[in-house]
Amino acid sequence: MTPHEFADLKAGLDQLKDSGFAGGAALATLVRTRGPVFRRAGTRMLVHGDGRVVRGLSAGCPEADIVERAREVIVAGQARLLCYDREHGYDALLELGCGGEMEVLLEPLRSPADLRFADAAAQCLDARGQGTLMTVFAAEGRCLPHPRRLLWNQTLVLDELGDARGADAVLSQALSGETGNGARLDEVLSGSQRMQVLVERLQAPLRLVLIGVGTTTLALAGIARGLGWSTLLVDHRDDTPAPLLPAGASLLRCGAAQLERQLRFDARTAVLVMTHNLERDLDYLRVLRHQPLLYLGAVGSRNRAAQMHSAISDSLTPLSAPAGLDIGSETPEEIALAIAAEIQGAVHGRGGGRLSTRDGPIH
Repeated sequence: MTPHEFADLKAGLDQLKDSGFAGGAALATLVRTRGPVFRRAGTRMLVHGDGRVVRGLSAGCPEADIVERAREVIVAGQARLLCYDREHGYDALLELGCGGEMEVLLEPLRSPADLRFADAAAQCLDARGQGTLMTVFAAEGRCLPHPRRLLWNQTLVLDELGDARGADAVLSQALSGETGNGARLDEVLSGSQRMQVLVERLQAPLRLVLIGVGTTTLALAGIARGLGWSTLLVDHRDDTPAPLLPAGASLLRCGAAQLERQLRFDARTAVLVMTHNLERDLDYLRVLRHQPLLYLGAVGSRNRAAQMHSAISDSLTPLSAPAGLDIGSETPEEIALAIAAEIQGAVHGRGGGRLSTRDGPIH
């Protein structure tokens, strides 16, 4: 689940709590996939008792069937595993053009205690931490009546397992494996019991810092809002009227010399420099070259870009200049789209290109 999706889900869970859990709800979590499916393990969907949905699992999944089963789980008050494969509901996937196989955990949400994991995860993300969420949902292949979760954020901040030896076993295996940007399914042996555990890395929302205020950076801030990125525009000028910012964006008046004192950077921060002045751009880039960024880009001609590369050849983060994917952009909006696409590629370690010319899985 992306940070953007989690934010929407958390808002839905908070509304559910504020309503006193009126009408009931269930949380659907994709815990296992095989073959071509539209989403990865860890994707979630909140289903209210009246059928309303927050963050669907995707139009390519058998959502109508999941919603119906979720309402049954709300009434029963116990979790359930749904298998969509050749033996259980495989036709639903074929009819929707997917053809893969998937397993979905449905769990009822009845009290604030059922939402403790979401509150703990939100605190971790708000602090821009990178925690690990572990959901123990089955033992010996049988679904637990109520999933139990652990959350690690430099220390164990949530433990619903109530079994010290079991928690140690889950943590030891979960923290030693790799999940990349996604999630994985672990089978953990504790005593004589094998537990099935969904392991997810929690990543802070992407923060976009746009140095320079103009039509392109404002257009990029608008795109960023739709992607769930938090956006800060930096203006070296302090004597100009404040620009009209897209919803959710903020403004900082700050020169290059004050940048390190004003902002904290991390590996989930993308920065674009575009002040329309080469020397000023270079001043900012010389400061940014020491920061461990996800992405560092600058806009300019080939000649200007060459000077930028030469000035910060020792940058911790490789400089993308000219910034953006090659999609023939000319207008500010088109340039913003090309840059947003390049940043999104950096999030997932992809370089862009046509899906139609690539082999292998899409995700």
